[in-house]
Amino acid sequence: MRVYLDNAATTPLDPEVMKEMCKVMENTYGNPSSIHSHGREARTLIERSRKTVANLLGTSPSEIFFTSSGTEADNTAIRCGIIDHGIKHAISSRIEHHAVIHTLEALEKAGVIKLSFVNLDKKGNIDYEHLETLLKENERSFVSIMHANNEIGTLSDIERIGDLCEVYNAIYHCDTVQTMGHYKHDLSKLKAHFVVCSAHKLHGPKGVGFLHINHRIKIKPFIYGGAQERNMRGGTENIYGIVGLAKSLEMAYAEMDEHKQHIQGLKTYMINQLKESIPGVEFNGEIDADKSLYTVLNVSFPEMEMADMLLFNLDIAGISASGGSACSSGSDIGSHVLTAIGASASRPSVRFSFSKNTTKDEIDYTVSKIRELCMVNA
Repeated sequence: MRVYLDNAATTPLDPEVMKEMCKVMENTYGNPSSIHSHGREARTLIERSRKTVANLLGTSPSEIFFTSSGTEADNTAIRCGIIDHGIKHAISSRIEHHAVIHTLEALEKAGVIKLSFVNLDKKGNIDYEHLETLLKENERSFVSIMHANNEIGTLSDIERIGDLCEVYNAIYHCDTVQTMGHYKHDLSKLKAHFVVCSAHKLHGPKGVGFLHINHRIKIKPFIYGGAQERNMRGGTENIYGIVGLAKSLEMAYAEMDEHKQHIQGLKTYMINQLKESIPGVEFNGEIDADKSLYTVLNVSFPEMEMADMLLFNLDIAGISASGGSACSSGSDIGSHVLTAIGASASRPSVRFSFSKNTTKDEIDYTVSKIRELCMVNA
């Protein structure tokens, strides 16, 4: 049996999305910047997709800008939001995606900003009182805190963060890559200046995403070289990728409640099965349904011989997952997220992430193989 439980890394392309993309690849090859009929056909598809995305998110099409990825969207929001507005102080957390942390650290190293990290508890929850203190003690800040952590699944209260940022006139960037298409986002109400999407996290194609830029903020382009995306991003648009993104988001919203119930049920089932099967098993991050991303489960297994071979042995058994232990020293390569929350470096950790395609039989098979591996390595 082959089991794919690494959907937080990427999801399989939905067949319906592929059909829509193939139509475009076969029939629409004009440059969308050209004024002739072939170009206009391509432009129409892009703008129709932009309108679809905007309608689903409760915003204006003029606030949606297509990018090559969530990473590009994050970089654009952070670099342009900080530099174009003369921001000298940024606030983030130590469990952000590297697209965020590395960008902020590069700006700090260049002397552009001072970077502060908000306190976290052992499950990765934000200390909102500390966040307010940081906002209060510094002149206008740039805040970059993700909606849901991609490794441990802990959710942040983005409405509360947005309210705090509004009070202290801060610019708020929220990495929503893991939650876009899994939770409903009403951008007409959310007090964020920037949110992002990467299509391949919601059964869309790789190589395309978008950045939402709230009308309350203006930035200059991150990539120059053309007037595409209303002068915001140079480069010929990925037409079939954009169409695929819009289709995948549309499908996600249409089936969201059904998929959430299905996936949360499998996650809860796996938690219970692991507790019954593996003495001493623990979980990194929040696992309560109202505090945790329902597509992600990070499991901390008891100490075992050859712990570093656990993922390899799962792969041999046909199970695709991801993970790693916390760094036990400065030279070790491990999960910066697990290190930040103080997870034990001696316990192997694995992230299992689910999708609408995951089945109960796959969970049963995975748990049985984990049980075998733990018994062998005990």
